[in-house]
Amino acid sequence: MKSSRKLIVLTVLMLLSMLLAACGPTAEVPAAEAPAVEQAEEEPAAEPVEEVEPTDEPTIEPEPVAPTANLIDGCVTDYVEGIDYFPEKVELEYAENFSIEYHDNYKVIDVLTPWPGSTPEDAIRYVLVQCGTPAPEGFNDATVIEVPIDTTIVMSTTQLPHMVALDVLDKVIGIETAMWTNSEAILEKVAAGEIGEVGDAYDATNVNVELIVELDPDVVMTFGSGMPDFDAYPKVQEAGVPVAMNAEHTEWNPIGRAEWIKFTAMFFNKEAAASEIFGGIAESYEELAALTASIPAEERPLVLPNSWDAWTNSWVIPGQETYVGKLFEDAGARLVLADDPAVASQSGYFDFEAVYDAGLDADVWIVYAYSWYTLDDVLAADPRHGDFRAFQTGEVYNNTARINASGGNDWYESGVMQPDVVLADLIKIIHPELMDNTDLYYYVKLKPSGE
Repeated sequence: MKSSRKLIVLTVLMLLSMLLAACGPTAEVPAAEAPAVEQAEEEPAAEPVEEVEPTDEPTIEPEPVAPTANLIDGCVTDYVEGIDYFPEKVELEYAENFSIEYHDNYKVIDVLTPWPGSTPEDAIRYVLVQCGTPAPEGFNDATVIEVPIDTTIVMSTTQLPHMVALDVLDKVIGIETAMWTNSEAILEKVAAGEIGEVGDAYDATNVNVELIVELDPDVVMTFGSGMPDFDAYPKVQEAGVPVAMNAEHTEWNPIGRAEWIKFTAMFFNKEAAASEIFGGIAESYEELAALTASIPAEERPLVLPNSWDAWTNSWVIPGQETYVGKLFEDAGARLVLADDPAVASQSGYFDFEAVYDAGLDADVWIVYAYSWYTLDDVLAADPRHGDFRAFQTGEVYNNTARINASGGNDWYESGVMQPDVVLADLIKIIHPELMDNTDLYYYVKLKPSGE
């Protein structure tokens, strides 16, 4: 039994040996070269990432942009402190009786001499605040007005040319009276019912306060004489309506008087227009004055100004530092009685005989008489006028070339804003050799009736 099992084992071993030999030798892999399997080091589990919603990029506020021009319509909508809202400013060159001061969003006007003979205590202050911006503090005694104004009532004919020149006539809703007005543009609006009349043609103190309140202007532009019996503005102020006192009539220099267009312009933020308009006027005036500046006094023609005034019971001779006196000086005239001590700087008042004796030999007579339109009118006023040399040679002139049907004289209206045109007329009269042979604008040479 044991032998049988032994035989079987040997047989199996023999068969295995034969099988291995048939398969070929087995390559033995050295242990050193056996691939080493390193166990990967276990990494810690990653923290879960929280999802973040996408957001808009941060908003950068733009820098505030300063305006490049004054706002002439509407108000500021987004006020920014420190912005200059009046980039277009005016500067005064000739006017002496008001001053201007600019701040970022408001401007201060001081009317230093509101009427002839006023004192520093009478000065009036206006604070013009750009609408849509805060009013400044500390101006309790001033009249505060938002600008640009939308509506105004104009009580002086001398201010009406400002409205036309500045192109703000659509803002005018009232005037004192059309009777003395020469501006066709104004008269057309009065006739159309677009401009009301709030005053009395013969009584400046008689104003229709009820109509003014009803019209509800932003400001009433007026003037003052300093005499309560002749001033209407206190009644308007008492009614609670803002008043702006234009004091151009206190300026003795014709160019300084014309410069008050800048005062008017500041209420409309129209400084740029006013500067351009006035610049042309001043340049023209100075060029004309230069034509006569070098003429010696002894070579200047002798001129008799004005005529007998029944209201003052005198003959007024203008001084060098008066409006008319300055015009004559710049026109190259030598005035009758100009060397009299009574005419040092201001006007002198003389009786008829004194002027008669001094003015007999005057080369030119400019009468400034309301109702003299012919030489016959001059003689009718006083036969002695016929003795004057200027009368005999026909060199008598009046400032009545431009009057309306009621007698309103444009010399006192547009002439205030156009002193260069007035001066050109005077030079043509006094020194015709220096000017071209163009027609006079404000003045006319008087002739006998019928001519």
